[in-house]
Amino acid sequence: MTEIKIETEFIKLDALLKFANLVSSGGEAKIRIAEGEVLVNGESCTMRGKKLRSGDTVTLDGKTVQIV
Repeated sequence: MTEIKIETEFIKLDALLKFANLVSSGGEAKIRIAEGEVLVNGESCTMRGKKLRSGDTVTLDGKTVQIV
């Protein structure tokens, strides 16, 4: 599991996917989220603007990142 440190209160799901290099573009993030391929804290999430905070985990293609 990779840890991603953020300096703000939260980061939106689509921005995190790009920041963590799990997707190559915002368009790809939008599609992958809409199709339910992204897991937030172990559950499928289709909300592109989902606010993620410290302690949350995001999984895509078997790669998991945790926000710290």
